[in-house]
Amino acid sequence: MVATMGKVVIAIIMVLIGRVGWKLLNWAWLKPRKLERWMRSEGYKGNSYKLVLGDVKELARMMKEGKSKTMPISHDIAAHVLPFDHHIITKYGKKSFIWFGPTPRIYIMEPEFVKEILSRPNDFLKPHPDQFRDSVVSGLIVSEGQQWAKNRQIMNPAFHLESIKSMFPAICSSCSNMVSKLEQLTVGTGVAEVDVWPYIDSLAGDVLARTAFGSTYEEGQKIFEIQKDQMELAMQNLLMLYLPGGRFIPTRVNKKFLENGAALQAIFRAIIDKKKKAIEIGEGRHNDLLGLMLKSNLKEIQGNGIGMSMEEVIDECKLFYVGGSETTSSLMIWAVFLLGLHQDWQEKAREEILQVFGTEELHYEGLKHLKIVTMILNEALRLYPPVVMAIRATNKETKLGNMTIPSGVNISLPIIQLHHDHDIWGADASEFKPERFSEGVAHATQGRGSGCFLPFTGGPRVCIGQNVAMMEAKATVAVILQRFSLELSPSYKHCPFPMFTLPPQFGVPLSLRKI
Repeated sequence: MVATMGKVVIAIIMVLIGRVGWKLLNWAWLKPRKLERWMRSEGYKGNSYKLVLGDVKELARMMKEGKSKTMPISHDIAAHVLPFDHHIITKYGKKSFIWFGPTPRIYIMEPEFVKEILSRPNDFLKPHPDQFRDSVVSGLIVSEGQQWAKNRQIMNPAFHLESIKSMFPAICSSCSNMVSKLEQLTVGTGVAEVDVWPYIDSLAGDVLARTAFGSTYEEGQKIFEIQKDQMELAMQNLLMLYLPGGRFIPTRVNKKFLENGAALQAIFRAIIDKKKKAIEIGEGRHNDLLGLMLKSNLKEIQGNGIGMSMEEVIDECKLFYVGGSETTSSLMIWAVFLLGLHQDWQEKAREEILQVFGTEELHYEGLKHLKIVTMILNEALRLYPPVVMAIRATNKETKLGNMTIPSGVNISLPIIQLHHDHDIWGADASEFKPERFSEGVAHATQGRGSGCFLPFTGGPRVCIGQNVAMMEAKATVAVILQRFSLELSPSYKHCPFPMFTLPPQFGVPLSLRKI
């Protein structure tokens, strides 16, 4: 009897080992090879599959090298920003692919297909899991299906026009504080050389703290420090993230990452609990993003019985900090850089600003009259998009044009490549020419549509905070140009390099002259 039971147990163990082994073999070799045959049959070209790692080792090496290098001052930055992707596209053509571990990514660069992919979020999903993305952000940018629809509906009131207008005084106050600090540096001589990147970064953080949580930058500083540390750790750990189980190996980086994650959870939980209690007792107005979101969530729970959980609210708060601050600061710093480099457009922008506002305080209604500033910001977003690539995935056979994409294929929409594509924008695609936007985005893309210009992505999942970002950027440029003339310093080192967004790796030193 005992011997029989032993044989049964052994047989069960062998079956389980066989099943696990088969799944592992399919994941690591059989499925990737099958997908590679499909890609090549569709005319896609790329490196042959390498067991488990694919192209990740080479990609991580090129990203690490690129982070430490500078480049000549030029707006033709695609090769520097995404060196491995640029290498593959240059070598194999636009219809090419790379391997992220055992998962293939095909590049889609036809504007009509890009637009279709972004307009069909239920067919072309965010990849799950995406180790690098998921290690840094969560919330709306990650969620899918009913959860995304519910959370987006709950958050929408916080981004209605009236809510956005109510944020304007806080934005102007933060801008005035930043300009006052810069003016102190020019006292006496009227001129100072300043790396404006820390000031712009702090401004974006201050605005985010005020408009999202009704607090000050000092209160949110710890959160910003931890979030930036998380992004840096994720970049250092790029290769480990894509190793099966790599993020669970108790390395120094992984341990620090987990510690930071726990600290963020605790800080956000305390902020949310404090805000919820204040709302319950009717204390304060709570017209910041968190307050509006919590009130909308309470209404949803009372009406339908299901709202956002505490974990979901925390995830959205994290996204506020990373998405709301990082993307806006990226837009603003590259706009200021371009103004310092292109003096003619700086003068045109200043003249427009003085015509609308004079030297007085800004007012919300005046922003709509800043046509030249808007053109400059759009060109900054084209040349230096905050998000340089969007990734989508299929979880079933999915039609795209004449192609049927099998399950398990990731789709790369290389925004930086699209924004610099000569076939779309012309021979001057890598030149700073804001006038291309003089008649709007449709005219700028020469009739190729919205799939060519994707600074905030597109489709139903377009960035919910894009209008806030543009309002903040216009206000910042206006306040700076009211008070200073800008000139790029000879000490500037050009190194736009992607983290979660696209910051200047070595800052942006400018010569500021008080007007």
